[in-house]
Amino acid sequence: MPITVLVVDDSSADRLLIKNTLSDYRVLEACDGVEAARIIESEEEIDILILDLNMPNMDGFAVLELIKNSERNKKLRPIILTAYDEIENEIKGLKSGAVDFIHKPIHSLALKARVDVHAALINAERTLEKKLSEQVLTFDMVFEQAPIGIAISHNRFPKEYDDPSKIRINPMYQKITGRTKEELIKLGWAKITHPDDVAEELENFRKVESGELKEYSMEKRYIRPDGSVVWVNVTVYSLLPIGENKFNYICLVQDITERKQIEFERKYISEHDRWTGLYNREYLVSLLEKHAKTMQCSKKALICINLSMAELLTANYGYQYTQNMIKKAAEALSRFCSESCVLFYPSENRFVFYLFGYKQRSELDEFCGKVAQTLESLFVTDRITGGIGVLEFGGGQEEPEVDELLRKLLVASDKSVGLSEKNFQVCFYDKELEELVNRERDIGEALGRIAAGAPCEDEIYLEFQPVLDLRCGAVCGFEALARLRSQKLGLVSPKEFVPIAEKTKLIIPVGERVFEKAFLFLGKLKQRGFGDMHVSVNVSVIQLLSPGFTKNLFALIDKMGVDPRQICIEITESVFASDYEKINSIFDELRSAGLQIAIDDFGTGYSSLAREKELKVDCMKIDKIFIDKLLETDPHKAITGDIISMAHRLGQYVIAEGVEHKPQLSYLIEHGCDRVQGYLISRPLGEEKALEFLESFGVGGAI
Repeated sequence: MPITVLVVDDSSADRLLIKNTLSDYRVLEACDGVEAARIIESEEEIDILILDLNMPNMDGFAVLELIKNSERNKKLRPIILTAYDEIENEIKGLKSGAVDFIHKPIHSLALKARVDVHAALINAERTLEKKLSEQVLTFDMVFEQAPIGIAISHNRFPKEYDDPSKIRINPMYQKITGRTKEELIKLGWAKITHPDDVAEELENFRKVESGELKEYSMEKRYIRPDGSVVWVNVTVYSLLPIGENKFNYICLVQDITERKQIEFERKYISEHDRWTGLYNREYLVSLLEKHAKTMQCSKKALICINLSMAELLTANYGYQYTQNMIKKAAEALSRFCSESCVLFYPSENRFVFYLFGYKQRSELDEFCGKVAQTLESLFVTDRITGGIGVLEFGGGQEEPEVDELLRKLLVASDKSVGLSEKNFQVCFYDKELEELVNRERDIGEALGRIAAGAPCEDEIYLEFQPVLDLRCGAVCGFEALARLRSQKLGLVSPKEFVPIAEKTKLIIPVGERVFEKAFLFLGKLKQRGFGDMHVSVNVSVIQLLSPGFTKNLFALIDKMGVDPRQICIEITESVFASDYEKINSIFDELRSAGLQIAIDDFGTGYSSLAREKELKVDCMKIDKIFIDKLLETDPHKAITGDIISMAHRLGQYVIAEGVEHKPQLSYLIEHGCDRVQGYLISRPLGEEKALEFLESFGVGGAI
């Protein structure tokens, strides 16, 4: 008689997977407990029930109760489906009559192995019944030829046996364990079980002996005579007493070594970074959550090595070069690992050490000093800089949530970069940094209110710095500079709120508000008779690459009746770290509509003149740092003139920023600079002050 399996699951996909996996068996399906109850009642015999616990109408527990109270279905073997984190449901299900469990998502090999075990047991029981009733030897044949290991004993495990004749062990059991029947009888199962698994199985067996459980099933390891390990799924059932033998057990063993190897490989991939081989962020989070429950009194620390400046290597030498350097760093840092010091690679260009169980902060200072020394030696030729952020927690104090821990660690590691001229400075998270975090939160909340357009006292407003055309000696336009006025914090510098806006992606809606205000100013310029003026607006790369940027910008231009030729988009040098093809495609679209493109703060970070030519831009803005050097060095040795000359060769006009002194202006005029801005001409002005400045200074021509 074929084994009949009833699959009860509200997921059609899971039912199909189970049915296909168990193609060797007769498989019936039910979508919920109600349908399952009907089939159980109508079918003459169902052998195995694969039952999802979480279902509509009638859940799995109700079905188990129905079976439990039915004499007709006492032989039905329920196998429950649970998730990995549903430990309580597993226990409840087993106590309600389930004989085994399978975890979701369903692993085909595990499912087949478990059902095969139960099917073999059913066949064995059927054969035994037939032997007892018909006095035939069918059971002996099944026992000897079974594809799973079977052992039957009439004594207490794991003691040695007084009467070996009462022990039956089939050939497959001997093959799996690599031991003869005589060896197995002499040693007992406890002595051949892996030491890490003995305690769990002894407890399970105790429960079977005491009657708490009728049977148990677990995964464990046997140690073969050659020292190798074989993973098995073992199921132990108590049998009815036979004669004077009070303790009667049958043990079924299935070799699952291959499946366990697959599971280990998948687990490794899920917990490790593929390139470095180090633990990843997911494993760090899981370990912190585990230790928050089990090591509350232990002092713990997270140490983050920030190598964000390695991005410069990617820009200059390519991605693979940087990755090789990261791998080199991973190998060097791994030497610091121990049982109480674990290394992670949770995000790009950042390593994290997790230390626990140390005594004094001085131990952290010493550890960080050694790490810094190692990194400085490692990167001396590549000139990679970085910082080390440290967060202490635990020691009996209430621990923050893991996300909060990692956020604070990130703050400390970011703060450590550029802390001093020395590389890899150490920065501990403290109250000062806490205040910084709170301030960043307040700024983010203010930006959020502005972005949402909700009525509030917070405000993004613009100031306008005049741009002087050196060809005609008149103002030709303005740079629009965003300012934040917070009800709680007062005036907030762009250096402070712009990075927060970028990090939170609020730069996109806030940037739209800036465009609206800049375009309103263009309208006022036109009303006052300055219709040829241009206005430059700074745009983050995040804005530029956001979906629908050009579409939304063009729609706003049309709505507000602005001439695109009066608009210049300023992009910082971070654009050089982006996809050139995509960036140039956006630039082409903007320039075709009449807008101009300028690279802002040239020379401060990512770019070079050689890379400048790869982007289709109209203007290069020389950063203030080069203008300041004109006062410090011999003008004949300054490279500012060379930058101007090279930009002109690339077909770009040049704006010098930060001009504050007449000698600087004279140098720039002498070397053919096109336009200038800075305090020598004017500080940034409010709208009305900017208009008054124009009326008093004079007006130049169009761009």
